[in-house]
Amino acid sequence: MKPLVPVSTGARIILGAGFFVMFVAVWGAATWSGWVPPLFLASPDRTLAAGWSLLTEFGFAGDIAITIFRVVGGFLIAAAIGVPLGLMMGAFKPIEAFFEPFVSFARYLPASAFIPLLILWAGVGEAQKLSVIFIGSFFQVVIMVALIAGGTRMDLVEAAYTLGARSRGILRRVIIPSAAPQVMETLRLVLGWAWTYVIVAELIGATSGIGHMIMDSQRLLDTGQMIFGIVVIGLIGLITDFLFKALNRALFPWASL
Repeated sequence: MKPLVPVSTGARIILGAGFFVMFVAVWGAATWSGWVPPLFLASPDRTLAAGWSLLTEFGFAGDIAITIFRVVGGFLIAAAIGVPLGLMMGAFKPIEAFFEPFVSFARYLPASAFIPLLILWAGVGEAQKLSVIFIGSFFQVVIMVALIAGGTRMDLVEAAYTLGARSRGILRRVIIPSAAPQVMETLRLVLGWAWTYVIVAELIGATSGIGHMIMDSQRLLDTGQMIFGIVVIGLIGLITDFLFKALNRALFPWASL
């Protein structure tokens, strides 16, 4: 191995899958040997059996769908407002000076701390859960996109001015294309954080969703169902991660040059 030397696609797949195999093997050894009691950690086969029961008998597919809707809905609202604002803050310093102090203050506020207030204001319906995800994602998107846009190479900006571009053209033809690949990477990371917020939102006052199922399973001391719910979240996150990377490569091929 050499620092920063990339590996082939095949080697990356083998190494990544190898860790999953090793993880499941250690998990199975700890549970099948009796070293960890089933009350505290279900074995892999019991987890799969619990998951199959959830999907075939208890309508867990509906819980998965409603959780995905909440994550995607709150995240898209945050991105639709946060990305343009972040680009404007990065491109125009007066706008940055106006918004940046409050955004920097707000991004340190934990979204979970707003849940009691949001329940009071919006009840326990979908608006409350979407609001938790929005609060948790919006300020992170704004500040990260502003940093990306503000880091645009000045030689590209000066070359555009030399060619007669105006401020609007600089933003549209230089800053946005330069920042777009990194903005997509930022959205990929923030979407992962959004999953943590939705589970927190579903732990309180929810009647559906993966988080609600996990809480019900905790009351029944069914660690198999709890672990299966956690694994489902991880699998969905992994799939969306790959989709974001593929979309980034397809939309912005110049980023790899």
